[in-house]
Amino acid sequence: MQKGGFRFFFALLVTAIIGGTALLAGPRFMYAQTADTSASTDVSARRAELQAQLNALDSQIADTQSTLNTLHSQHTSLQNQIDTLTAQIKKSQLQLQATQLQIEALKSNIVIQSNTITELSGQLTNEQQTLAQIIRQTNQIDNYSLVEVALSSQDISGFFADLDSFNAINQELNASYHQITDTRSATEDQKSALEDQQTQAQKLATEQSLEEAAIQSEESQKQALLTQTKGQEATEQKIYNVQKQSIAQIQAELFALAGSSGSISLPTAISLAKTAGAATGVQPALILAILKQETDIGKNIGTAHYQEAMNPTRDVPVFLTIAQTIGFDPNTVKVSAAPSYGWGGAMGPAQFIPSTWACYGGFVNSTTGVCGKGTDGTYAGPWEYNAAKDRIAKLAGHPSTPSNPYNNLDAFTATALLMADNGATAQTFSADREAALRYFAGWGNADNPAYAFYGDDVMAFEAQFESDIQTLGGS
Repeated sequence: MQKGGFRFFFALLVTAIIGGTALLAGPRFMYAQTADTSASTDVSARRAELQAQLNALDSQIADTQSTLNTLHSQHTSLQNQIDTLTAQIKKSQLQLQATQLQIEALKSNIVIQSNTITELSGQLTNEQQTLAQIIRQTNQIDNYSLVEVALSSQDISGFFADLDSFNAINQELNASYHQITDTRSATEDQKSALEDQQTQAQKLATEQSLEEAAIQSEESQKQALLTQTKGQEATEQKIYNVQKQSIAQIQAELFALAGSSGSISLPTAISLAKTAGAATGVQPALILAILKQETDIGKNIGTAHYQEAMNPTRDVPVFLTIAQTIGFDPNTVKVSAAPSYGWGGAMGPAQFIPSTWACYGGFVNSTTGVCGKGTDGTYAGPWEYNAAKDRIAKLAGHPSTPSNPYNNLDAFTATALLMADNGATAQTFSADREAALRYFAGWGNADNPAYAFYGDDVMAFEAQFESDIQTLGGS
């Protein structure tokens, strides 16, 4: 791209000789994409057919996605319910374990209470026998008369002393008997209470076991539903994948019909344009439109040798420096041929002439430190590479490597940079068209009516590419 150079002078020459009408015919011929009307009609019909299929598949995919979302929601809900049931089962199992431990503890206490009751019953039996003996002896004592006591060998004072001891023992045994009776009664009450608790605990354990079994049954049903849902989801996912594959096949054919017959396929071109657009603020469709107009997206980058096509004083010195810096052979790389009205020598997919590339790619005149003429008023040089001024390499993501006009990403980035400098970051129709005209004729001649065709062509391409981007992968 010569930034308004030879194109401007050519336009002036044609205007002076054959007038404005003839001028419009010349560049349209130079940038013509096709002249086969019937072929264009067939392509349009095929594109329309494919677009209809694509729209139908989009609708089917939307339905399938909705079904997948529903199944996924059901799957998630069932899984949550199963997780809850699993937690409930775990809780029931722990509760049952606690109840069983409680039952075991009650059994142990009941055994202890039973042993205690047995011991107390034995003591009561012994004391009952002792009391019975005392009662019998009491009856005997009561049958003694004073005459019998007086006539006995024992004196009266001894008799009454024995009688007092006997009465004391009798009282103590009575008290012990009542205490043992009360203790046994209390122990039997405790044992009865423990047995009631054991009965309730066993009943609770039975209920817990039934509850656990019911929860496990419900969990099994949920698991079966979950398995069924997974199967349905897998089936729908297969359908979805087939539909997406069909879309990919249709998109591949649409890529071919969209004009990607050059060295850069349209999918790659769209990706490059998006990258360059994101780095510069220029719409990807506009970048593609400029490159379509300039080289048919990399198809027509030139067939000439630099010595026969390039301006020997303005472009050859910097071209040789670019070749040496990047590492390509200037004698084998191709540039645009020189037209009858001026110089050629434009490089790569973006068609920048070397002196223009220098200002974006970091090549400066050693005597001035900037791109352009040296202190001697010529472009002779010497030229050198300044990485700090390589705007293309920085935005393309390889600041340590010089930008290359024959690298696709660098070429797209260079076009986007120049369009950004021309005002395309506003991203409006008028700003994009004006930037395209400046790309073609320079700032001073962008408003020349004779160049309107270029802006119109670029905007038509931009609209088509915007549609392609939306159809083939989103903006």
